[in-house]
Amino acid sequence: MSQADIIEKTVSFVQDTLKNAEGGHDWWHIHRVWTNAKHIAQTEQCDLLTVELAALLHDIADSKFHNGDEEIGPATAGKFLNTVNVDEAIITHVQQIIRHMSFKASFDKTTFNSKELAVVQDADRLDAIGAIGIARAFTYGGFKDREIFNPNIKPNLNMSKDDYKNTKAPTINHFYEKLLLLKDKMNTATGKQLALQRHNFMESFLKQFYSEVQ
Repeated sequence: MSQADIIEKTVSFVQDTLKNAEGGHDWWHIHRVWTNAKHIAQTEQCDLLTVELAALLHDIADSKFHNGDEEIGPATAGKFLNTVNVDEAIITHVQQIIRHMSFKASFDKTTFNSKELAVVQDADRLDAIGAIGIARAFTYGGFKDREIFNPNIKPNLNMSKDDYKNTKAPTINHFYEKLLLLKDKMNTATGKQLALQRHNFMESFLKQFYSEVQ
């Protein structure tokens, strides 16, 4: 099977699997991350097939929608990739990227690094910030019945991994607990460049937000 055929079958699998997904983690989120990843990969020495497959499959079974199970995503991806006869080394690499790319994974001691992980992680983080990141944050907050803003609940700037996974804090707090931190966590030169403009947009949004709530 050609690489183009593998990608085509992966796209179809992801579209079908996520057809009823929450709006911030649906096919269009995947499509944006995939597009970002291909763009960033142009300026990095990396294996494009691994990058594309990891970008397409990174949220195929997100743990936050599966009772916190952090292995269901890598397992689902691996099972699918075996059906399209992807090389075992690439499957293992894709699974490792899925395990280690999320923000919550950054609370753990890093045990895996690769150029492909750096590219896909940057692509995913770009979709968490800027205008689309703001939209996704409030979409997920609504999905979880969270308050938009509560001045009596301050952001937790010293979160543990469990704190992060189990928070019920207002969505505005999420900007300080994650989104505004991502600019300085980008891995690649392209990712850093793209993140800066999106970060500045979020700061402008917050300035406007506080001017309205006050």
